[in-house]
Amino acid sequence: MANTPRKTTEQNQQNQENEQNQENEQNEQNELPGPMAVLRAAQTQLAELTGMTAESVSSFERTEEGWLLEIEVLELARVPDTMSLLASYEVRLDPQGELTGYRRIRRYERGRSDPHKK
Repeated sequence: MANTPRKTTEQNQQNQENEQNQENEQNEQNELPGPMAVLRAAQTQLAELTGMTAESVSSFERTEEGWLLEIEVLELARVPDTMSLLASYEVRLDPQGELTGYRRIRRYERGRSDPHKK
């Protein structure tokens, strides 16, 4: 019987530690930005780095390293608008939504569609 209070105290401490660990993990997950915040941050950061207007996001996915997006950018405005040059950029972000890299993967005129691939 003399050992019972000690075991109960140790169990209580263990339970408190487990609860604290669960709370910490949940807080870390809650601190990560959601998809809309990541999209906005990516467009803003890419525009600041390139000096070009981000028009739309054509693909978006969460990866083990963070986020991977494809953003359409207006590279050269022309008249008529259908002759403007657009480009697709692959944009990589860390889990917090900070840009870690980008590259242009395609350049095209606004009025032209991709050739049909079979």
